[in-house]
Amino acid sequence: MGNGGDGTLSISSTLRTVYHYWLTRRRRKWSSRARLERWQERRVIRHIRWVQANSSFYREWWNGLENEAWRSFPLMDKALMMEHFDRLNTAGILKEEALALAAEGEVTRNFSPVIKGITVGLSSGTSGNRGLFLVSGREQDAWTGTVLAKLLPGGLRKPAKIAFFLRANSNLYESVRRGKLEFRYFDLLDPIGKLVERLEAYRPTVWVAPPSMLRMLADEFTAGRLTARPSRLISVAEVLDPLDRDVIEKTFGQTVHQAYQCTEGFLGATCELGTLHLNEDVVHIEKEYLDPATRRFVPIITDFSRTTQPIVRYRLNDVLTEAAELCACGCPFTAIERIEGRCDDILYFPHSRTGEPVAVFPDFVARAVIAASAAIEHYRVVQLAGGELDISLQLAPDISSPADVEAKVSGQLQELSRRLESDLPEIRFSPYRFVAGAAKLRRVERCKAADRE
Repeated sequence: MGNGGDGTLSISSTLRTVYHYWLTRRRRKWSSRARLERWQERRVIRHIRWVQANSSFYREWWNGLENEAWRSFPLMDKALMMEHFDRLNTAGILKEEALALAAEGEVTRNFSPVIKGITVGLSSGTSGNRGLFLVSGREQDAWTGTVLAKLLPGGLRKPAKIAFFLRANSNLYESVRRGKLEFRYFDLLDPIGKLVERLEAYRPTVWVAPPSMLRMLADEFTAGRLTARPSRLISVAEVLDPLDRDVIEKTFGQTVHQAYQCTEGFLGATCELGTLHLNEDVVHIEKEYLDPATRRFVPIITDFSRTTQPIVRYRLNDVLTEAAELCACGCPFTAIERIEGRCDDILYFPHSRTGEPVAVFPDFVARAVIAASAAIEHYRVVQLAGGELDISLQLAPDISSPADVEAKVSGQLQELSRRLESDLPEIRFSPYRFVAGAAKLRRVERCKAADRE
């Protein structure tokens, strides 16, 4: 965040963080969903007016459209945003200079440089094209205050030592260093032995990491090589698979909380009961339902808290499952049962009679595999270009007959296929290989060529 020569910037930055922390705490007390939605509507319309006045791209794109009809505005996505990046952002930052700075950080592992006081970040690009995000100092302070209010049990009052396990650091994450809070960045590209050594020395109370890394740390703890224990676990960046959640929670005796954070914003966080809620105090989320019967939808987000890189009616590539009932915590924000992953990772089986593609959601596949055997420690299911399934399993070391487990997995998938009135594609089994940190773990994945056409 930087300090001015007289410390003025640091003081104002801290005050802004405290202000947004207080706002977030207060907003949790909306008395009804209707009151929340009316407040959102006013905020979105005010935000759109500002964006029209300050972003030349949006001003031309929305030309002739009424602000009150903003839900009918054309949809934005990553490819479109990157194409018009120079004219879309309101800081006058060019895509090429932002990409160069971000790429240099990737190589040097130094993520502190900024452009015009703006933090530049680079998304991981699991959807095929990497995206840039820009965050101003004021937006960093707002993000920090919101994160502290939603994710840390003691907020600003209680000391906490935070360990962030990330593929790339950012000034955005460094900005969490406030008062009684201490932050350290752990590079996911470092060997697990080095990470464990640093954890042992630091003894952090809050661990923020992808579930694949939390799972590796749980294995290190079970093996006795790690003795540090967290008081709070927060899963980020990857889908939290039921298999991983169960192992991590049993190992550390802690509920795994989640932060739904992506290039496009801080979109969700778990309450004290462990339910994931959308952050509807900073973003408006429309639901594009894929399967209303199972409450699965793709979120279309409008972030009315960001101005440097406006996010308006941005269609994500994620599949979320809305909770069937309201959360007992009383929060009016939409409760999410599960983040399933990307739309691109919905598998497709041929219908038994017509041959038409039948959508098989990742959660269906994950639960079928997990149900096959308690001996499965890790798994991946990848639908290849020809439609066949490549399944890799890591089994408990005392299993004498892997073929029996493979047969049970095939049987569970066959039963799933039968319930969906589809034919199970050809299955082949292969050794399990995955290195945490180098790439995001996707338990269920569809290769690009294996699509519904």
